[in-house]
Amino acid sequence: MLWVALILPPSPTDDPQAPPAVSPDALRGLAVWCLQFTPRVARMEDAVVMEVSASLRLFRGRAALQARLADEAPDLGVCSIGWAPTATAALVLARCGIAGLGDRLLQVVLDPLPLEALTAAAAHAASLSRAGVRTLGQLRQLPRGGVSRRFGAPLLTALDQAYGLRPEVHAWEALPEDFHARLELPSREDRAPALLMSARPLLMQLCGWLAARHAGATGITLHWVHDSMRARDVGDQGQLTVRTAEPIRELEHFCRLLAEHLAKTQLLAPVGELRLEALGVQALQEDSASLLPDEVRTGETLYLTLERIAARLGPEQVLQPALADDHRLEWMTRWQPCDPGRAKRGGRSRPAAPPQTPEPAFLLDEPLRLAVRDHRPHYQGPLTLLIGPDRVEGGWWDRLPQTADHPGHRNVMRDYWVAVNETAGVLAIFQERLADGEGAWYLHGVYA
Repeated sequence: MLWVALILPPSPTDDPQAPPAVSPDALRGLAVWCLQFTPRVARMEDAVVMEVSASLRLFRGRAALQARLADEAPDLGVCSIGWAPTATAALVLARCGIAGLGDRLLQVVLDPLPLEALTAAAAHAASLSRAGVRTLGQLRQLPRGGVSRRFGAPLLTALDQAYGLRPEVHAWEALPEDFHARLELPSREDRAPALLMSARPLLMQLCGWLAARHAGATGITLHWVHDSMRARDVGDQGQLTVRTAEPIRELEHFCRLLAEHLAKTQLLAPVGELRLEALGVQALQEDSASLLPDEVRTGETLYLTLERIAARLGPEQVLQPALADDHRLEWMTRWQPCDPGRAKRGGRSRPAAPPQTPEPAFLLDEPLRLAVRDHRPHYQGPLTLLIGPDRVEGGWWDRLPQTADHPGHRNVMRDYWVAVNETAGVLAIFQERLADGEGAWYLHGVYA
């Protein structure tokens, strides 16, 4: 598992004796924005945590997601980000200004950190420091029975959760049906164009909410609340509605439209609070990531597209797979120049008969020899044979130049099996049939 913790700074309060605390509206808005990355988002003390291991591939890997969060999250007020295998550890690292573990183990990174980084330990930091315990690693070395009796079981629970020794429980954020966001300005503002800087975090929350709903909005309404020290003939609030030609969720487009409208707006009194509302929310059809055009959107069929590409690059540069009359997996599919016109006229070659056993979706470039223990093949653990054997024999006709390392043909004698284990999944393996004893086992493919 991979957790991300995003910490917000405490908001200033009018009461100098009150302890600083994070604004609930800011935490709620940050959580809504995070829902575009994963549904496993929760509020935790002064931060928002989210589990992103299942979303990394969608956002092009950890490095790309890490760069995006580091670039966009500060606009929402995030002051520190931490990455770790547990939510509590990610929160501790973020408080200490440590982005992630790197190549180090979790215990190695957490042990030298101060007690104040863990909330449950910070409450007893003064007492523990008098005993010479100032780091999390030193706290872990104390007898657990004595720590539990003197400081309470919650301290050990939080410590174990940080190190991944005990499961964590979170209340997941629910995506609201409607979008309404509120922001109190740090100071009163009497110029409408200056409201754009404060409205940008609200627009970011809106775009995150729309992305989580796979939707777009055809308009927004920005409400503002006037300061109490205003003229008698001025109302307590004002608003500005911006419409779009089609449903969108691009942040910069919303910002440009709002900037144009605010430039022509005059405030009747200083503003101390903003509220944003989404209008005309509709499901948004996602753009295809395919290199080939979508017939519904462009009106051009796949055959016409292939003809145009072949005419521009040459027929030999556009290839299509064809099923060959061969039972050897490596040569079952052949690539040949594409003839879209012939394929459209029904001139496809007659395919071979379908195999009797399921074929793997992905083949290795070269079969990987497997370890064998107690006459059982192993790949990331022992493999269980499910289906087989499917005997494949042939290729004596497939001649190659004979060398010292190659017999001069591609003849194979194999028994294929469908195998599985909990770690590697479902695999296609085969055993070579040799006359001088037990044949070697090889991994050849992976089932999707």
